[in-house]
Amino acid sequence: MKVVERLQECRGLPFPVVTIGNFDGVHLGHQAVLKLLRERVALHRGTVVVLTFDPHPLRVLTPHVHLRFLSDPEEKLRLLDEAGVDVVVRLPFTRDFASQSPEEFMTAVLSEGLGAKELYVGQTFRFGRERAGTIETLTAAAPRLRLTVRAISPVVINGLPISSTRIRHMVRDGLISEAARLLGRPYRLCGKVIQGEHRGGELGFPTANIVPPEGRVLPADGVYATELQVSGQTLPAVSYIGVRPTFGVGARLIETHLLDEGQDLYDREIAIFFHARLRPDQTFESADLLTQQIAADVARTREILRGLPSRVCST
Repeated sequence: MKVVERLQECRGLPFPVVTIGNFDGVHLGHQAVLKLLRERVALHRGTVVVLTFDPHPLRVLTPHVHLRFLSDPEEKLRLLDEAGVDVVVRLPFTRDFASQSPEEFMTAVLSEGLGAKELYVGQTFRFGRERAGTIETLTAAAPRLRLTVRAISPVVINGLPISSTRIRHMVRDGLISEAARLLGRPYRLCGKVIQGEHRGGELGFPTANIVPPEGRVLPADGVYATELQVSGQTLPAVSYIGVRPTFGVGARLIETHLLDEGQDLYDREIAIFFHARLRPDQTFESADLLTQQIAADVARTREILRGLPSRVCST
């Protein structure tokens, strides 16, 4: 997959079939759109093109809103690559860019910049200054632009359309298995293992600790059945997110205990895949009571991981 940041680099692409969006999380709804693009490209020997923006438009238009995302830029590109995208056009989003009229955007970006032949966007897609451009705007201009425009219906699960916003709320609420269903995979967080206070080791459950990654949606505080991936190896684990109230409130950390491996992970990059929430965060009256609960969490995690239809198998 090729990643470009200038429209000039898109000249000469064979039969570009384009979709536009932020693709946060590359969830099942996104994947359905990309599958449709691959099918269209196969008929024309063309190019699957995703047009996206950096930073997220809302960070420019509403800088007072603190946004958190389901995927970091590196993970999003990996997921788009796995979904069969040929070219990702990642344009800088500025206030000047946002001030373009819908007509300017259609001409400069879609027609002259990308040379788009087919465009697939959601039914509520808006673009241009003050979000004045709609699917009707695109359809009316399509003959002049020599462009086929198609509005895509959302993928619906449990009576509601899949959206990145919906999944973010699920993750924040600790509905991690429900979020995985909409993502099409377990939710993942990555980070470098740091030195902790070794309280887990003192309790008989040593942990690898990471600082919650900046800008990412965090699952609700609590304990989760997870898998930890390091250097291509996937290992069963139980993970905790919180401020450790039993020992006095501290900084929020993600602590992960490997069920069967005792390897030293300090200073290594790890990925944690969240499969199910076991319980919310709790304050225990003693370390012994906490130890008993962790043992129960470990047993429950083994049971959950054994019952998974498939395990994490890629980085």
